[in-house]
Amino acid sequence: MRESATLDASIDDLPDACFVLSSTGIVLQWNAGAEEVFGHSAAQALGHDLIELVVPDDQAGPQRAWLATTLAGGPSTCEAVRRRRDGSLLCVDVTSRMLPAPPGQPARILVVEKDVTLIKVQRDAKLMEARFRELLESTPDGIVMVNPTGHIVIANSQAERLFGYPPGGLRGRSVDQLLPERYRHAHVAHRSQYFLQPRKRAMGSGLDLAGLRRDGTEFPIEISLGPLRTEDGAFVMSAIRDISERKRFERALQEKNVELAAANEAKTRFLANMSHELRTPLNAIIGFTGTLLMRLPGPLTPDQERQLRTVQASGRHLLALINDLLDVAKIEAGKAQIHLEMLDVGALLHEVVSTLHPQAVAKGLALTLSVPEPALQCESDRRMLNQIVINLIGNAIKFTDAGSIHVGLRARAGGFEIEVTDTGIGIGTDDQAKLFGAFSRVVSSQGRVAEGTGLGLHLSQKLAALLGGTIDVRSEAGRGSCFSLRVPGG
Repeated sequence: MRESATLDASIDDLPDACFVLSSTGIVLQWNAGAEEVFGHSAAQALGHDLIELVVPDDQAGPQRAWLATTLAGGPSTCEAVRRRRDGSLLCVDVTSRMLPAPPGQPARILVVEKDVTLIKVQRDAKLMEARFRELLESTPDGIVMVNPTGHIVIANSQAERLFGYPPGGLRGRSVDQLLPERYRHAHVAHRSQYFLQPRKRAMGSGLDLAGLRRDGTEFPIEISLGPLRTEDGAFVMSAIRDISERKRFERALQEKNVELAAANEAKTRFLANMSHELRTPLNAIIGFTGTLLMRLPGPLTPDQERQLRTVQASGRHLLALINDLLDVAKIEAGKAQIHLEMLDVGALLHEVVSTLHPQAVAKGLALTLSVPEPALQCESDRRMLNQIVINLIGNAIKFTDAGSIHVGLRARAGGFEIEVTDTGIGIGTDDQAKLFGAFSRVVSSQGRVAEGTGLGLHLSQKLAALLGGTIDVRSEAGRGSCFSLRVPGG
């Protein structure tokens, strides 16, 4: 009894929460410090399970493990979270040990718990501050934190280097010193307004800003802003990025674009002038050879007729080449104009096939056409569509030595599809990848290089794109090809 009375007196004298538990965790003694810390009086605590009394639900498991450890061993210490009577939580340092018990008496545990909530908050705050500074130093941008009066309270080393200040040299300075004089008056008003209505502003918000280094030199910058509220008041966190290199690149790019535009304009003018200068004599040559071949001036010998037909064919070939070059130049310069009209696509194909039929017959090829009934009416550009079809059928005739060429038309959802299928030399997989490039010419499996300039398919694809369509190819070397033109049209 004397030992129990002595223990009771010792417990009551301790300023911290001190209590005695049974081996099952039932509160046997509860001092005044425990009443103050947890808000439970001794009458409310005695006879209750400590876990139900002050341990949060998610901490019940660790609490039982701690109790078992204490019963099995000697003194133990740990950190724990407790719940006050009003429901608020606190952090405690726990020290426990077994009390000596006479033989036959149940085991008891003496527990002392010190409220360290404030200490832990301060410790965590220091840790968070250290981590915050590590974060500031790890970012590649300059970071400054500014108070409502416009003074810098925090600046990372990147900001100091960016503006040419020694370590710690920015702290306490007005942020206005980092701006050229012409911006400062407006910046004061903007800063005051920002603290009244703070909002985040990301990098690249379109503002053309400049920074001022300590040596007086200016450089282009980009800034993001973010409001920050703390116990000490409101602040603005600014990330500052030097965009001098980007600005140099943009200026160089603009200068290069101007040069390219001028070169492109010069090329267009050159092609237009040259096409006129070349077309005029070519048209005269083609016209005069036509007149001679009609024998209007007089009869021709067989050799004269053959030579005139060669001149006429060469002139027409050169004129077609000039037209292709000019069309490509117009498309690339964005000056090609589309003239939409309602077309009978089948009738257009009949005209093209009739025009090219003599070329196919001359090579011993069958050229056939199938169109659906009734007539397929679509809105498109007649000249462009005609030019594409002539190129596709003309290529099929050119690269087919024996067999046939079939031209098919069918309606598709929102438009139509034209297929040109031949039994010609075919195209290998590698050549298909570069087929539509400018001046690209196919090499057959026998090593034969295709005739022509290599502009036909390139131009056809660009014309199809202007019409909102596509050209696809299915082919195999030595086994013919199928070109599909898909065009939208209402």
